[in-house]
Amino acid sequence: MIAARGFAGQTVGVFGLARSGMAAVRALLAGGATVIAWDDVPARREEAGRSGARLLHDGAWDFSGLAALVLSPGIPLTHPEPHRAVVAARKAGVAIIGDIELFARQIRPEPDAPARAPVIAVTGTNGKSTTTALIGHILANNGFDAQIGGNIGKPVLELAPPTARTVYVLEVSSYQIELAPSLSADVSVLTNITPDHLDRHGTLERYAGIKERLLLQGPRDGLRCVGVDDSLTAAIHTRLAGSATAAVSVGKILGRGIFVLEGKLYDAQSGTAREVMDLRQVTSLTGAHNWQNAALAYAAVKPFVADTRAFAQSIRSFPGLAHRMEVVAQWGGLRIVNDSKATNADAAARALACYDNILWIAGGRAKAGGITTLAPLFGRIRKAYLIGEAAASFAATLEGHVAYELCGDLEAAVTAALRDATHIDAPVVLLSPACASFDQFRDFEQRGDAFRALIEARAIRAAS
Repeated sequence: MIAARGFAGQTVGVFGLARSGMAAVRALLAGGATVIAWDDVPARREEAGRSGARLLHDGAWDFSGLAALVLSPGIPLTHPEPHRAVVAARKAGVAIIGDIELFARQIRPEPDAPARAPVIAVTGTNGKSTTTALIGHILANNGFDAQIGGNIGKPVLELAPPTARTVYVLEVSSYQIELAPSLSADVSVLTNITPDHLDRHGTLERYAGIKERLLLQGPRDGLRCVGVDDSLTAAIHTRLAGSATAAVSVGKILGRGIFVLEGKLYDAQSGTAREVMDLRQVTSLTGAHNWQNAALAYAAVKPFVADTRAFAQSIRSFPGLAHRMEVVAQWGGLRIVNDSKATNADAAARALACYDNILWIAGGRAKAGGITTLAPLFGRIRKAYLIGEAAASFAATLEGHVAYELCGDLEAAVTAALRDATHIDAPVVLLSPACASFDQFRDFEQRGDAFRALIEARAIRAAS
């Protein structure tokens, strides 16, 4: 655990006591602060109370006596409207921050001073989890104490304190960036920007501006790695001209940058392109979107791992992440893929582009725009199996273009897809929902775990 000592002797409110909120409670208490806390879930309140926090409903807080309010990233800060705790804190002039901000102040106590350990921060709409895990894997394979967390894995304050070989590798969401004005990453990475979370940020421009903020907050000598294959990130890269920036592209040759062409990774930052490795050999990183993740990881670790052979060896041993184009079973010519992390259409497009003869399980709680942008990929889909709240609207989009079945829930969809797979050559049963999971599941992990369990159960029945 990293103790948050910046509020020693002061009172801090923590509102929202899920994983990151509880980590903030423990870190603040360990750093000598007095903590008052609240969550609407009784079990979370009980855990905070056992840890030493004073439990008090936020309606009874004396906000004027708080040094700061640590807000869970899941609680609205601006849209669709600020939470009542946010309104009260602002009225009292109290700083509203998140757990990432507590970490940032502890690792770099003075804005222009060197950090106690290097920080690599990764954001973007899609690909940030894989890129973060990949960076950590490469660093760990090359002798670094890679501490990976934030929006992936452990809450940031539950990571180990820094040592001489520590590098913090953090995935940070737009919600977390909003609450971390002091996060100054030695290496910042922006994967891509497509419409997402607009219910929480209001407009695409505001959402993109929050992502850009991560790069702007970096130290003057920091490195900024930017995927430039969409118009929003390309514009951000242009605005960063003059800083230490690595442009990254897949499918486009860059005169000065890092790019992937026909699966091969090239480094042209010095002006002359040289091949680093053939990414088509890495089975855990299938598809152009994963090649972008690998190229961004290469750009980010160059200050730490200069030997391209060591980089390539580390990439080849990367096992991949659960719920992200994870092959959970192969039966004869049938491949079954868990891509539950695809919570929007753009993420689903990346999986759909990798396969043919797809039996596509999709649906849940739809994001803005639905799946209309996926029309160019409909030819790859043999049939869709639609679940959740979005089933009817998805069916309307697919009508006349793709055969579909309204299945309602995941179990029925799996049953129907496996039934139809017996009549298709080399089929791929693909769970890539293009939706949030919250209508039927706690999160995308639970949805992916349920999918895997359904497949495993059928494998066991078939074997017996």
